[in-house]
Amino acid sequence: MLAVRAGLGHGGKVSLRYILAMPVPPAAPGTPGARDLAGDSAGGLTGDTAEPGRVTRPEPRPGPHKVVVLVVDGIYPFELGIPQHVLGSADGRYEVVTAGVDGKPVRTVSDLTVTPGHGPEVLAEADTVIIPGYAIPRTSAAAPDPKALDALSGIRPGTRLVSICSGAFLLAGTGLLDGRRATTHWALSDRFRELFPRVELDTDVLFVDHGDVLTSAGAASGFDVCLHLLRQDHGTEVAAQAARFCVMPPYRDGGQAQYVERPLPPAGTTGTGPTRDWALRRLELPLSLEQLAAHAAMSTRTFTRRFKEETGLSPGRWLTSQRLRRARHLLESSDLPVERVAHEVGFATATSLRRHLAAEAGVAPSAYRRTFRAPDPAADGSVSVRRPRRAAGP
Repeated sequence: MLAVRAGLGHGGKVSLRYILAMPVPPAAPGTPGARDLAGDSAGGLTGDTAEPGRVTRPEPRPGPHKVVVLVVDGIYPFELGIPQHVLGSADGRYEVVTAGVDGKPVRTVSDLTVTPGHGPEVLAEADTVIIPGYAIPRTSAAAPDPKALDALSGIRPGTRLVSICSGAFLLAGTGLLDGRRATTHWALSDRFRELFPRVELDTDVLFVDHGDVLTSAGAASGFDVCLHLLRQDHGTEVAAQAARFCVMPPYRDGGQAQYVERPLPPAGTTGTGPTRDWALRRLELPLSLEQLAAHAAMSTRTFTRRFKEETGLSPGRWLTSQRLRRARHLLESSDLPVERVAHEVGFATATSLRRHLAAEAGVAPSAYRRTFRAPDPAADGSVSVRRPRRAAGP
């Protein structure tokens, strides 16, 4: 069982800790479960190597691996269905069931109510517990539901815990993420940091794996983390079969950063605002700090200080971010070659664009275009998207 103690965190958080749990030594390189982060595709961070602090897994029970999906008030139906859709397609290797916190029907964010198949007592039988995303109130009192925390206190030592999207809020409420890296939906990052300052939040990745505790980003990243569980438990072939069944790639290039909206704030008519407007109309040019300061009729030192006060960025970093923003738009909306896109937004070479986009979004321009470029409609108005054929040869 888990011990529950009163926490010192914000919002009346409680902490859970495992009793009689022994650390598991890290897997040796080349053995199952050992992961080389540098081996992730396209340099994207889609997970994390298992970190110290893992606990022993429960003794295996006869039959398939039991996955209990915890259903809490305000749950998102989409995330609720992901574990069954992915793990349930693995030829009987998993038994996926749902559990409520009090045995009663649960309201979702949609106009429907679901009735979990079990009460919280089934959590004590789980090998893995998955917490799907649920609606997070915007008030300062948005601490996790005490009933849900109490339900989680009944799990066995070493039970694997997984959150999807905002389910990380409930997982953080147990205290098991304190001092650890974790992720959640990028749009909830400020709220999460306010409630759980002890957690090292990383909203650039699709999921983070500590071995005993995994957190994943928004919505569809639930597929990524469930496929990752399949790879860890049964190998890449089983995960690939499940991915084909779900009609999705076994891996996704890059991380969550490529999906983050970065709206352009109004420049204003005072301070450096007019100069920012002027620069945005000339992004294809090699604009220097001296040119920007001269347009604002300021010294470079004063201009740099004022610019950072108004935007939070240095002029150089702001220019790079705006060029990337324009490049993303062209990759999404045009068929221009990458070299031409780089020229149109002011990068000296396509290599420079690739380097900056990989640093910001974790993907190459071609991968970004494949993800976000809308397909052209056919003559009859229909849209057909086909997977590109692989080149022949090794």
